[in-house]
Amino acid sequence: MNTSFESSRPLGSLVLGCVFLGAFPAHAQPLQARPRKTASVASSAHQNVESILVRGTTRGSARLHPTDETTYSAERTDFAHRAAQSVADMVATLPGVTVLQGNGPRDSVVSVRGSGARQSYGLKNLQVTEDGFPMTQPDGTARADLIDPHAYEGVDVFQGPASTLYGNYAINGAINFRTRNGADIHGLELGSDFGSFGLFNNYITIGAGNKRYDFMLFGSDVRSNGFIANSQYNTSTENMRLRVNLTSSDRLILKFVNNVTDTSLPLRLSLNQFRSNPYQNGCANAASAAAGCASVNLLVNGAYGARQTMSPQQAGLGRFDRRSIVGLRWEHDFDPGTTWHTQFTYDQRHTDQPTSTTAFVGPFNSYNVQTDLTNRSRIGKTPLTSFVSASFDYMDYGYQVYNLTPQGGATRGALNSTSYGHQWNIGLRFQEDWQFSPLWHAVIGLGGTQSDVGAVQTLYNRSASSTSLQNITANRRFFNLAPEASLVYTPTKDWTLHSRVGTAYATPGYSSFFVTPQGTYGNNTQLKSETSLGFDLGAEWHPSPSINIQATGFYEFYRNELVSQSAGVNTPAGSYTFNAPASEHRGIELGATWQPLHASLPGARLKLSYTYDNQMEGSKNRWLMRLARDFRLLAI
Repeated sequence: MNTSFESSRPLGSLVLGCVFLGAFPAHAQPLQARPRKTASVASSAHQNVESILVRGTTRGSARLHPTDETTYSAERTDFAHRAAQSVADMVATLPGVTVLQGNGPRDSVVSVRGSGARQSYGLKNLQVTEDGFPMTQPDGTARADLIDPHAYEGVDVFQGPASTLYGNYAINGAINFRTRNGADIHGLELGSDFGSFGLFNNYITIGAGNKRYDFMLFGSDVRSNGFIANSQYNTSTENMRLRVNLTSSDRLILKFVNNVTDTSLPLRLSLNQFRSNPYQNGCANAASAAAGCASVNLLVNGAYGARQTMSPQQAGLGRFDRRSIVGLRWEHDFDPGTTWHTQFTYDQRHTDQPTSTTAFVGPFNSYNVQTDLTNRSRIGKTPLTSFVSASFDYMDYGYQVYNLTPQGGATRGALNSTSYGHQWNIGLRFQEDWQFSPLWHAVIGLGGTQSDVGAVQTLYNRSASSTSLQNITANRRFFNLAPEASLVYTPTKDWTLHSRVGTAYATPGYSSFFVTPQGTYGNNTQLKSETSLGFDLGAEWHPSPSINIQATGFYEFYRNELVSQSAGVNTPAGSYTFNAPASEHRGIELGATWQPLHASLPGARLKLSYTYDNQMEGSKNRWLMRLARDFRLLAI
C-alpha cells in the first residue's frame, strides 16, 4: 500500500522547496489548457481574491479539441488524491485503454483498443503529445518513463484511426497530456509518496500566473528496491511550461521535459522458473543459485568462443536512459476568428541498455516543425471552422550493439553490430467542421504524409582467426492518405450522438528491414505500410449534473498489419516483421460517472469503465480470434 503526503505553500516558500528537492539526489537537474474563464488565486498576505483572465486558451488547435473523435478524458480529480506513480494510474478510469508493464518501472505500454497488445515496451501505434508538443519521435516511438502523474491536470485519449489530423503512426488514435496551470497552483507544493519495497517519490511543483504569463515547474525523484531481485530503480523527471502573452494577439509557449531513468532489470522468466522462484530469491550468484533462477551466458573475451553463466546482478543488466525535449510555440491571432500556431520541437532520446547478452547504446535525435491555421467563419448564418496544417519531422540515429563480458557492471566487449540512418515525414492536412444547423455538425478532412526511411546495418562476425563484416542497406519511401468524415447530433442539452469514419496508416520501422522471414540477417524491405479503416457510433448522456454516461461501438478493418514473430528455434536473428493480410477489431466501450452526493460531497464519485474487444486475424477461410473484456469500478 502506498501513502501520499502533500503540502501547499505560496511562493514565499520557494527557497525551502528548492532545499527540499536538493536533499534527494537526482541524475539530472533541470498549453494549451482546456477552455476556462477565470482562475481565482489567493494572496498569501491578505488572502484577497484576484480574478485573472487567461487569454488564448480557448483557441487551441483542432488536434487538442477534435470535434469528431471518440474522446475519453481523465481529470486531475480522478488520480491526484492517491499515490499515482505512472501513466497507468492516470488512465485507470478510461474505457478502451489498458496498460501493460514495459521495460522498466514507469515504462508502461498504453494500449488503445488493443494497439499495444503485442508491444513489450513504449507506446506504439499512437501519436502522443503534451500541451500540444509532440512526444512521439518520427519513427513512431514514445516512452512513458517521463510521465509523473503529479505534474498533470489531465489526459485526453482520442480513439480510433486518426492519421487525418495526427499523421503517421496514429493507427489507433492519439493521446494528449495536459500539465497544470501555474495560476491554479499559485505557489509551492511539496509532496512525498512512500510505500512497499522501499518506494519513495519526492516531488515539488511551483506555479504562478496572471494575465501576462503562466508558469509551471515540476520536479520529482522516485526510487524503489523493486518487488523482484535486480529491479531497483531511480528516476528523475523535470517538466516546465511557460506561456507569455507578448501582445493581445501574440503568445509564446516554451516547453521543457527531461527524464533520466536508471533501473536494474531482471530477466524474463520461463513458466517453470516463475512457478519455482517467482521473486528470484537466492539468485545473485549464478554459481550457487537457487532453483528457478534466470541467467545469461556471456562471452568470456567479449568477442567469440567460450561463455560464462552470470546472474543479472553479476552482469549488471539494466536501462540507463535519458530523454530531453525542448519546444517553442508562437500563437498569433490575425483576428478574433483566425489563429496561427507555429512550433519547433527538439527531442533527444539517448539509450544505454545492457538488457541481455548485449548492450544497446546510442542517441536518437529528432526535429519537428509544425504550423497550422484555424479560421472560424460562417456560411450564411451557420458556423464553419476550417483547419489546415503542415508538418515536417526528421530523426537521425546511430546506435552500437556491444557484447557484454563477465567482468560485471555491464562491461562492454567487442562490437556486435551498428546501425546508422534516418527517417523523415512531411505532411499536409485539413479539416472542415460545419455546424449546418443548431443541432448538427458535419466534419470532413484529409491528411497525407510522405515518409522516407534510410538505414545501414553492419554485423560483425568474429572468430579466433578473422573478423568479417556484413552490411545491409535499406532505403524505402512511402506515401499515405487518410480521409475522414463524421456527423455529430445534439438533439437536447442532455444528449450527444456521433458517428465517424476514420482512416490511418503506419510505416514500417527501420529495424524491421534487417531480418528476413527465415530469421537471418538480410534485406526485408518489401514491407508495406499498415492501414486501418474504422467506424465509430457513440452517444453521451448526462441527465443531471451528477450523472454522465458515454458509450461507443467500433468496428475497425486493418490491412497489411505489421506483426513481429519468431522465425523458429535457434535462428540467428530471432524474430522478424511481416504484413498480416487482414484483421478486424470490433467492440464496445462504456464509461459512466455518478456523484451520489453532488451538492454536499462533490468529491465523492463512482466511476465505471467497461471494454469489450474482439479481434480476428487471417485471410480467406482461416481466421484467428482473440477476445478481451475489461471491467473496472472505482470509488474516488
